[in-house]
Amino acid sequence: MQPADFLAGKTAFVTGGARRIGRAIALTLAQAGADVAISYRSSHAAAAQISAEIAALGRRAVMVECDLRSESSVRAAVAAVNAEFGRLDLLVNNAAVFASGALESLTLEQWDAVFETNARGPYLVAREALAHLRAARGRIVNIGSLGGFHPWAGHAHYCASKAALHMLTQTMAKAFAPEVSVNCVAPGWIAFPEADNPSDAVEGQLSLAPDRGQSARFAAKTPMGRNGSAADVAQAVLFFATGPHFITGQTLAVDGGLGLS
Repeated sequence: MQPADFLAGKTAFVTGGARRIGRAIALTLAQAGADVAISYRSSHAAAAQISAEIAALGRRAVMVECDLRSESSVRAAVAAVNAEFGRLDLLVNNAAVFASGALESLTLEQWDAVFETNARGPYLVAREALAHLRAARGRIVNIGSLGGFHPWAGHAHYCASKAALHMLTQTMAKAFAPEVSVNCVAPGWIAFPEADNPSDAVEGQLSLAPDRGQSARFAAKTPMGRNGSAADVAQAVLFFATGPHFITGQTLAVDGGLGLS
């Protein structure tokens, strides 16, 4: 558990914060003292549960419905968060979609569906939140992917969208400085409980479905000898949220060395 004063008096907005990695990030930030808003698109029950857990920690919790594909929905969500908290210190662009398909047969609809959430969505949220973040000398942490560094032939549109987000992190870092620092956490293979519903996989992780054989193969390839956890990713986000504001434009792989192979 984090010391409760790291983020005392701060507010955070975690997109896709109802499940998996987003849920772990939201709880970790609350444990570190932050009031936390989460966005969700369809996981209302999960959003209500995590909000209750945040409130049980003595922090303020806000849940806002938001479709990252819609400019008006994003604008309304950011306005609702600011209206509730009166400030915004940290934006975590976590919500994403993972998709697969043969590159030669991808349709424009498939390509655009991934990019509009994984690359355009974080841009829209950051743009709408920027004035509030500048006023607070705040921070943005984008959630990228090991796929943004490595070409996976069966996930070309996903890899390209995450590579775009990595570059967007760097351009935001230059454009939003010196008031706002912008960094990125890029998870590798992340293990989730088998009970998790893979149909709700919208948080940008590699592991979408419980596959013991595949998980074991990835663990065997990882120098650290295990797969990653949502807590590993959340701790990396906490580092960027509480570390030196001077650090900006960086993308940190959280993959146990998997990307070295």
